Amino acid sequence: MARFILFTILFSILYYVLRFLVKNIFSLRKKPEAEAEELVQDLYCQTYIPKQSAVRKKMDGHMFYFCNKQCLRNYLNKEKKKS
Repeated sequence: MARFILFTILFSILYYVLRFLVKNIFSLRKKPEAEAEELVQDLYCQTYIPKQSAVRKKMDGHMFYFCNKQCLRNYLNKEKKKS
């Protein structure tokens, strides 16, 4: 009787350990889907950049996006020279 109880306990421990390992292996295989990030085009250098990291400037009621502050300054200088 003691052997049966010991066998049952060992079997239960082995079952839960294997279940835990298999569960983790399958969860590692599932890669989370990356969310599509909206890209915007810099008006000065024409590169595409993620909207969240872009430098924003609102002009004439429209939002314009630039890859960095230098491109923004260059664009503003170019627009000044046109006028």
